[in-house]
Amino acid sequence: MPASHIYKVMFVNQGKIYEVYARKVNHGSLFGFIEIEELVFGERSTVVLDPGEERIKSEFEGVKRSYLPLHSVLRIDEVKKQGVSKISTYEGSNVAQFPIPVFPPPAGDGSKK
Repeated sequence: MPASHIYKVMFVNQGKIYEVYARKVNHGSLFGFIEIEELVFGERSTVVLDPGEERIKSEFEGVKRSYLPLHSVLRIDEVKKQGVSKISTYEGSNVAQFPIPVFPPPAGDGSKK
């Protein structure tokens, strides 16, 4: 039986860094987007609950699949086991990256004119 893959995905959304765990990560069918499916959160069987993880869990409740803009993804790691999902503040400089347009390659025969 093949090993179960878990991916840690870090991305920026509205000035915050999101760290989530998913079982499936794909380049997706939408150009310029990364597709993440089957988000994994901690079990509720423990007595102590992490309010940060509960917040992100409620934000993604009922979400089957998320499409993340390619330029917002900071990192994708394949990990051996799941960690704690969280939202943290972006502790960078006051200079923001200007959105970079992503254009598909031109359709045609490939010859220059």
